[in-house]
Amino acid sequence: MTTTAFAFVLAAYLIGSLSFAVIVSKAMGMADPRSYGSGNPGATNVLRTGKKLAAALTLLGDGVKGWVAVALASWLGPRYGLGEQGIALCALAVLFGHMWPVFFGFKGGKGVATAVGILFGINPWLALAALATWLFMAFVVKISSLSAIIACVLVPVYAFFILGPQSVYFGTCIIIAIVVVHRHKSNLIKLMTGKEDKIGNKGDAG
Repeated sequence: MTTTAFAFVLAAYLIGSLSFAVIVSKAMGMADPRSYGSGNPGATNVLRTGKKLAAALTLLGDGVKGWVAVALASWLGPRYGLGEQGIALCALAVLFGHMWPVFFGFKGGKGVATAVGILFGINPWLALAALATWLFMAFVVKISSLSAIIACVLVPVYAFFILGPQSVYFGTCIIIAIVVVHRHKSNLIKLMTGKEDKIGNKGDAG
């Protein structure tokens, strides 16, 4: 990896490390989202407090940072010799930063909103397909985590048809899907045991 590529990847990781669930909660005088509910610093867990604005800002912030990291790498990277592989690494770096943020003790979220932001940066149609899948499944099953898992599993399928199997971003989408689904392992256990709550419940997985 060149020095330039390392700098871009590091910048993407640091952008990802901005945990908006924690930042927004602190700014609004709320408890740290890692201290209640699922302990996950994400929009769904913040929503447990009943503060819809805080949850919306968290969702927006986590999504936008994923897009910003990829967009900046795509726009500025080529000027400094950063190719598609480097941009793909930036996409993964911002996601890993969200999941393991250096600024917050490496205790981050599950990456769904950030992953959607990343997909928007790679290809808007890919992101819209994933988002539409989540919305449809959320409407049908009323379970946030299950909807996210199904959407993630289908992302590589969408990428295959939209980007093509030869695209470097196709591999990126596979890694994103695997990592995000893995971060939902506790939710998978609850789903298998019938203990996962539905959207709107206090115990909804976040």
